[in-house]
Amino acid sequence: MKKVIFLAALLVCSIATQAQRFALVDMEYILKQIPAYEQANQQMENLSKQWQSEIEAKTQEAKTLYDNYQKSASTLSATQKTERENAIIAKEKEAADLRKKYFGPEGEGMKKRQELINPIQDAIYNAIKEIATQKSYDAVIDRASAQSMIFASPRIDISNEVLAKLGYSN
Repeated sequence: MKKVIFLAALLVCSIATQAQRFALVDMEYILKQIPAYEQANQQMENLSKQWQSEIEAKTQEAKTLYDNYQKSASTLSATQKTERENAIIAKEKEAADLRKKYFGPEGEGMKKRQELINPIQDAIYNAIKEIATQKSYDAVIDRASAQSMIFASPRIDISNEVLAKLGYSN
C-alpha cells in the first residue's frame, strides 16, 4: 500500500513539474523603440488638431450667428427669425457632422489609425507569435496591459527579442 501511495505521489509531482512556459513582452517599450510608430502617432496628432480646428471654426460660426440673432431678435419679423434660427441649426449640424465624420467610430480618424498603426501592430504580433512558436511558449503576456502583475523576472521578458526580430536593436 505504501508503494502505491508513493508511486501516486511521485506521479502527481511529475505532472506538476510540467509547468506551462510563459513569456512577457512590454508593448509600450516595443512601440517606443519603433520610429514608424512615433511618426504615425505624430501624423495622427497633427490630423486631429487640423480636424478639431475645422470643427471649432464651424462651432464659432454657429455661435456668431446666434449672438447676432440675439442682438437683433427684437427687430426681426417672424419669418426672419425662423430663417436665422434655421441657419444657426444648420451650422450646428455641420459642426456635429464634421465631428462624426472625423472622430466617429467609422470616421476618418479611425480609418487613418488603422492604415498607419495596424501594420506596425501586426508586424509585432507576428514577431511575438514566431518567437513563441520557436521557443515553445504556452502564453505571452503583455506587461503593459497586465495591471495586476506584481513581479515578473526579467529573464522571461522577450521584448528585446521581438525588436531584434523586427530589425530594431537597442
